[in-house]
Amino acid sequence: MSKSRFVWLGLALLLVAAVVLPFLVKNYRVFQFNLVMVYAIAILGLNLLTGYNGQISLGHGAFYAIGAYAAAILMDRAGVPYWLTLPVSGVLCFALGFLMGFPALRLAGHYLAVATLALALAVPQLLKYKLIEGYTGGVQGIVLVKPEPPVTFRWLGQPFNADRWLYFFTLAVTIVMFVLAWNLVRGRVGRALIAIRDHPIAAAAMGINLPVFKSLTFGVSAAFTGVAGALGAIVIAFVSPDSFQITLSIFLLVGLVVGGLASIPGAIFGAIFIQFVPNIADELSKSAPAAIYGVLLILLMVLMPTGVMGLVRKLWARWQPGAARLSVDAAAGARIPVPPTKESAT
Repeated sequence: MSKSRFVWLGLALLLVAAVVLPFLVKNYRVFQFNLVMVYAIAILGLNLLTGYNGQISLGHGAFYAIGAYAAAILMDRAGVPYWLTLPVSGVLCFALGFLMGFPALRLAGHYLAVATLALALAVPQLLKYKLIEGYTGGVQGIVLVKPEPPVTFRWLGQPFNADRWLYFFTLAVTIVMFVLAWNLVRGRVGRALIAIRDHPIAAAAMGINLPVFKSLTFGVSAAFTGVAGALGAIVIAFVSPDSFQITLSIFLLVGLVVGGLASIPGAIFGAIFIQFVPNIADELSKSAPAAIYGVLLILLMVLMPTGVMGLVRKLWARWQPGAARLSVDAAAGARIPVPPTKESAT
């Protein structure tokens, strides 16, 4: 079986498993799987900025909050259908991210991280501002109603309720966002982003417009995160300023590192980590769950310094046909004697 057929077969089996999964577990687990997909989209957006373009951001929790509130306000105040809030939130966050990209052009590394950190600290406080309290709900937030499924039935002993309907809706949006990101990084734009990350001076010399590409990358990354925020608001059916503290931005960055930089599938592993590992740490120790979480994170970084996808790539390279022969030939080649030259013979 060729490599492409093997990949397509794996994707087909994965899709079948994803379709059956929500009917094998209870409602709370379905809710958690919904959040995994939401966080995966947000981490994917951050990966486009940090992993592929080299711009470090600690403020993507702010774009997540803006997308969530945009969807909540449109649904609660204007009666907009929940599915229509996703593109609106994406466009809004793209515009804000694009504008944020211009001042970021003069910053790099930890300076950019500190600037975006200020954004993440400011947005939750701005959402409590009295002049816009009538829209945002102030500190009390906005309570939403989960959309009802278009049809109702039972399968494998589980009802097709609102949570399972949102699971399939979120799964469809997740597939679309991942396909968009995959096409983006595989084309000329993706090569330009990587060139800017690796060597900006050489990229500029090749004719790549650094200011435009950096600002557009910031905007696209913010758009992905805004769509994730809108999905999160729909899934949780509640938004409040205290739900989007600086810890959210840090968790997204942790998920990015755990999944693997510059990796599209790595966002899924990172989302699984930030969703389930805190619960595991809490079950292991009720008194110090944060310490357990930190120890697990350190162990993961020691065992997989390049993230989960870095380990997967390494194992895949070893299992490739001919990989063992190449390693043996290389080792044997190091022991092949060099024939003497005429000068050495004399």
